[in-house]
Amino acid sequence: MRTLRLLVLSGLLITLTSLQAQILEPVHWSGQPQGDSVVLTATIDSGWHMTLISVGDSMIGEDCASGFTLTVTPTTPIRFVSCDDQQCLSPVIYTYADAPSDLSHVSGTLLTPSTSHPRSLIVIFLLGLLGGFLAIFTPCVWPIIPMTVSFFMKRRGGIRDAVGYGLAIIIIYVGLGLAVTLIFGASALNTLATNAIVNLFFFALLVVFALSFFGLFEITLPDSWSTRMDNRARQTSGFGSIVLMAFTLVIVSFSCTGPIIGTLLVEAASRSLMAPAMGMLGFALALALPFALFALFPNWLQQLPKSGQWMQSFKVTLAFIELALSLKFLSVADMAYGWGILPRWLFIAVWVICFLALGFYLIRKSWVGKMVAIASWLFAAYLIPGLWGAPVRAIAAFAPPMPASDGVFYDYEQGMAYARAHRQPVLLDFTGYGCVNCRKMEQWVLSDPQVQQRLQSYVIIELYVDSRQDLNHNQIEDGSEYSRLQRERFASNAQPMLVQLSPDNQQPIGLPQAFTTEVDEFLNWLQY
Repeated sequence: MRTLRLLVLSGLLITLTSLQAQILEPVHWSGQPQGDSVVLTATIDSGWHMTLISVGDSMIGEDCASGFTLTVTPTTPIRFVSCDDQQCLSPVIYTYADAPSDLSHVSGTLLTPSTSHPRSLIVIFLLGLLGGFLAIFTPCVWPIIPMTVSFFMKRRGGIRDAVGYGLAIIIIYVGLGLAVTLIFGASALNTLATNAIVNLFFFALLVVFALSFFGLFEITLPDSWSTRMDNRARQTSGFGSIVLMAFTLVIVSFSCTGPIIGTLLVEAASRSLMAPAMGMLGFALALALPFALFALFPNWLQQLPKSGQWMQSFKVTLAFIELALSLKFLSVADMAYGWGILPRWLFIAVWVICFLALGFYLIRKSWVGKMVAIASWLFAAYLIPGLWGAPVRAIAAFAPPMPASDGVFYDYEQGMAYARAHRQPVLLDFTGYGCVNCRKMEQWVLSDPQVQQRLQSYVIIELYVDSRQDLNHNQIEDGSEYSRLQRERFASNAQPMLVQLSPDNQQPIGLPQAFTTEVDEFLNWLQY
């Protein structure tokens, strides 16, 4: 009972943190029916102003410090962001909520937030699922499966307790994802994901974990933690004991699951508000699956391969992969500060060395090892042309970007001045050095010959929101101003985001274009 009370209190604290983050609502809406439309009135608190980004498919970009009125249809989405002198709240999309057919009965505050990006959430869920399946075969998790399932099968609860154990694992990891989101917020998570110092930290962390997987040393949490949790679990009855056993698994498996979870949360940080929770849901489902299945079918336990040399080989394989992935974080910091220590060719060269070495390590192992070794060598061979400028799209999300085309501006004011002087439309490209989807879109869409031909009509301005260097030796010292520009004028803090501005008054044309890998979709979006 004591454990359950602690869990309830923790949940309340997280909920209160979430509620506190939602207290600030400086824009208040009310609706008045008018035929088939509705007249919406916005009232803005003193000291605040809002930027009305778009109404439906029309871009507005209008700053308001006092109330205003709009006449729209009930389903028209309204995008805006609210700011005071010290902060800007997260961008919001509002739509008229579930109006009945007889609008004469509709009144009051009837605006509700729209839903998030489902495609992005599915991707992060699948990444979490993959990470969870990888974690199962690590030396920290695999040996625990038969011991834990056997323990639960001896209890009176049997299968019920073992299935509950799997659910407890899911609850813990999803709770971790929700806590990360609620405590830091989506905007702060995106900032952390693109922050150079944070990326340096993750680079060092993954290198340390990789060296541990190579066998140079062992990383574990204090034994007293797992021992204390295990003793508590044995002394506690009911679902509380099952939750404590799940916590024990989390602590014992930390040295293997830590780098996978860390990488997953960093990737999820740049997605959306619910992405960390969705990533942890996928991870936990995969991790909990074997415990539930072997509890339902205990005879399968006898068919499990014993821990041995194959597990050590798997651990070393993960070490090579983590070592290669760590370079992504170092590359982000290197580009953000302009150090120039890890150019694209060197990044690819290190990846080639890692996968060649992995192949040499596995070639003398079992037939499975030999197959993985051959696949590793083939991948290294695929990467080699990248040393001389080939796009190697398979690692576009990790490697530094290809050199930009001539004529691209990296300074907002200079690019806009050039566009005004030559009366050309503008393509604002809000991007980031740490933006994985930006690299994918550059390789799969922006480099397409048809797209390149259409883009010749535009003045292209690439704005790196996570830059920490003076790109053009002017007053813009880093990308924070560009990040603020994106939030305040276009109600978004996610990258990539591309915006078209007209040649006459440099006002937005249509809605922004978010991440896509469809060339035809992007070509249809372009206006010139």
